[in-house]
Amino acid sequence: MTEFHTDPGADLGDRAFTALQHLLPKRLLSRLIYSLMRIESPLVKRALIASFLRGYRVDMSEAIEPDPFAYRHFNDFFTRALKPQARPVNEDPAVVVSPVDGAVSRHGRIEDRWVLQAKGHRYSLDALLAGETRLTDTYRDGSFACLYLAPYNYHRIHMPLAGRLLETVYVPGTLFSVNAATVRALPGVFARNERVICEFETPAGRMALVLIGALFVGSIETVYCGEVNPPPRRHRTAQRIATGAGREFVKGEELARFNMGSTVVMLFERERIHWSDVLQPNAPVRMGRPIARLRA
Repeated sequence: MTEFHTDPGADLGDRAFTALQHLLPKRLLSRLIYSLMRIESPLVKRALIASFLRGYRVDMSEAIEPDPFAYRHFNDFFTRALKPQARPVNEDPAVVVSPVDGAVSRHGRIEDRWVLQAKGHRYSLDALLAGETRLTDTYRDGSFACLYLAPYNYHRIHMPLAGRLLETVYVPGTLFSVNAATVRALPGVFARNERVICEFETPAGRMALVLIGALFVGSIETVYCGEVNPPPRRHRTAQRIATGAGREFVKGEELARFNMGSTVVMLFERERIHWSDVLQPNAPVRMGRPIARLRA
């Protein structure tokens, strides 16, 4: 049975929103949204995209295909590619760039094995990394940043540094929302949700990008193995994915995409990087721009 738990320190609205999610059939809803977003009927596609554009300001001039209704279906529009010049990548090899467009949720130092989620509560590396002892030991006392992608953000994930892919691990879980209200109210939400762990060897040592699934995010896709766990054929146990291991990526190269909005948790080894002062709670970040520097 799923534990029904919210943080009593969160405000009433946050707790009510999170409590509602405990009652929702989250996987069923995510499967339905997954199917709806891929309907190619011109009428359905146009209605979905038009509704989205009424709700959010989207700069289509940045997209390779600027006509929002030219995409095959809503998901193609949602995960649209941008013109290369739209996101220039800082080329300094000592600079870590943001892997996404989004906003800073939290960042800082991992205290032993504990990561700050929100004021008043933390979650453990062991839980986030599905009990993988080697991974937990690697990032103990290291650095982390949690970057949230809102629905209106660009939804492709790029490399913050050049790196060689060491391994990919899929971790099953639930699908709570990862918006600010849920993060404030639900302890350990990132370690509860379905996620994909991508680990790399980089100029900053080991680096892990943990791609967090969320409500309506029924699919996480990488450039080297496609959809990691598409519904309805979802794995129920953790899976190591051999495809892509050893692949070399350059800084700024596309790595993956969320088929709906979610969160990336970045992990670095101890004393490898300095976070930039631009990283403050709720501050916007843009793919390709500096967010940290390697320690000398």
